[in-house]
Amino acid sequence: MGSAKPLARYASLTGYIDLGRSLSVEPVQLLRSVNLDPAGLELQDRWVPAASIARLLELSAAATGRQDFGLRLAERRRLSTLGPLSMGIREEPDARSALRMLIRYQHTYNEALFIEVIERDGLATVVLRVETGEPMPVRQSVELALAVIHLLLQHLLGDRWRPVSVSFEHQRPDDDSTHRRIFDAPLTFGGDYSGIVMYANDLDQPNRLSDPLLRGYVRQALDELAAPEAPTLEQRVRELVELLLPTGRCSVEQVAQSLGVDRRTVHRHLAKSGQTFTGVVDATRAELARRLVASRRHTFTEISEMLSFSAPSSFSRWFGQQFGMSPREWRNRSEE
Repeated sequence: MGSAKPLARYASLTGYIDLGRSLSVEPVQLLRSVNLDPAGLELQDRWVPAASIARLLELSAAATGRQDFGLRLAERRRLSTLGPLSMGIREEPDARSALRMLIRYQHTYNEALFIEVIERDGLATVVLRVETGEPMPVRQSVELALAVIHLLLQHLLGDRWRPVSVSFEHQRPDDDSTHRRIFDAPLTFGGDYSGIVMYANDLDQPNRLSDPLLRGYVRQALDELAAPEAPTLEQRVRELVELLLPTGRCSVEQVAQSLGVDRRTVHRHLAKSGQTFTGVVDATRAELARRLVASRRHTFTEISEMLSFSAPSSFSRWFGQQFGMSPREWRNRSEE
C-alpha cells in the first residue's frame, strides 16, 4: 500500500486540555474518541497521526460550538512550543531568515503543514496548507497554524506590526470577532488560498529577539537535530509502539492504522531490517521498564499497568528474566 501518512508532535495541542475545560467540554473524552492518549500530552515531542489532531480540532469546535476553537488554542501557544526550532527562529537576524528557517525545519514539528513565501509587487504572502493524507476538514488546523505564524511575526517584529490582509479558503464563520481581534487586518473568506499578506520590506526588519553571538551555535544544533531524510516507517513504528504501549492498545493493527497502511506493510518493512513487530514491542517495553523502574515516580503496580501486564507478579517475573534481578533490586541499585 501507500507510504505512511504524515505525523505531528503532541506539542501541536499545547493548551488543549485547559481550553476544552474552559469551554465546558470534556477534553479527555474527545482525545480518546480519536485514539489519542491524554497522558501523551505530557510527552510533547512524541509523534501522532496529523489526521488525528486535525479530527480532534474539528470535533472540539463542534462540541463547544466555537468556530474559533483553533484561534483560541493558538493564543495559548508560546514560541517555545516549537522546541529547538524556536531557539533557531529567535536567533535569526531578520523576519525573512526566520521564516526560511521555519519552512526548512517544519518537518521536525509537523509533517502535514506546508508553508511558502511568495513575493510580488512589494508584497509578501505567507501561504500555508494542511495535508493530513486523507480527505477531511482542516479548517481549525489551518486557522491554528495561521494564528501561530501571525503571533510569530509579532514576536519578531513587535506588537505594533500588522499584516496587510489575511485570507482563508474556507467560508466566513457566523461570528468572526476573534479573527478580527487576533489578526487586526482586513479578512477575506472563501479565497483562493489561506495565508497572510504583508509588506515585503517587513521581512527585512531586524529580529528584535536575535543575539548574533548565538546564531552559529543554534544553526549547528538544528542541523544535527533534523535528519536530511524523512523518518522511515521502521522509525515511526518504534515511536508509535512507545506511545501506544501504556494505553493497552499497542497492536500491529493499531500501529498500521495510525500510519495509514495495512498490517502486512508494517511486517514487510520491519522484515527488511531483520525485525519483527513482536521484537520491537519487547525491546521498547524493556527500555521503558528500565527507565520507569529506575525512577521513583511510579509504583511497581503502576508500571506493570503502564506496560500492559496482566498483574504485577507477571511484570516482576518478566523483569527478572530480562535484567537478571527484581524491579526492587534494580531500583535500589539505581539509587546507589
